[in-house]
Amino acid sequence: MTYEYLLTGLPELKAGSDAPISLEKLDELLDEQLSQSDKKLLDLLRVPIDEATLEEGLKAKNRFVQEWFAFNRDINNVMVAQICRKHGFNAKQQIVGEDEVAEQLRTHSAQKDFGLNELSGDYQAVLALAQIEDLMQREKAIDAIRFEWLQERTEFDFFSSEMVFAYYLEAVMLHRWSLLTVEEGEKVFRALVADLKKDIKLD
Repeated sequence: MTYEYLLTGLPELKAGSDAPISLEKLDELLDEQLSQSDKKLLDLLRVPIDEATLEEGLKAKNRFVQEWFAFNRDINNVMVAQICRKHGFNAKQQIVGEDEVAEQLRTHSAQKDFGLNELSGDYQAVLALAQIEDLMQREKAIDAIRFEWLQERTEFDFFSSEMVFAYYLEAVMLHRWSLLTVEEGEKVFRALVADLKKDIKLD
């Protein structure tokens, strides 16, 4: 199903700018105009990615949704591996999944780049982000990578459901950062790191 009328009526989104449409209004429009099957897929994208939703997303009957969840899993795994290395912890039990990125991170922990250079994909950019000291800047940089992925992934998906999904995800990121202060950003990030440390076991 295509959504030419819906997408041509939505304001353009630009990375680094404030979202030109509220999430409440966007949700209302999407709920009104998406098919039932596309609404179910959108609902997967609306909730935070955790162990349960990751499994569901990876099994979704839509390639874009599957790839989005896999992409975020890989980013998170790379960041977790870097954080564990920095604090001297064993990352093997914290890496999620059995894909090639997860396996590389588990088996090549002694290599500076975890051997990721052997795989296709811009994992070097994610590794570089772990070196950014400013927590707010680091999180925004990660979202910038996500934003770019969404733009590239839907470059030729004119008026498709995938383009609608990408628009929603981009709007969520822009809206989140327009509301977040530096102090709030650091608080959120430190809480995530604290939770990670709590669950990590030493070698």
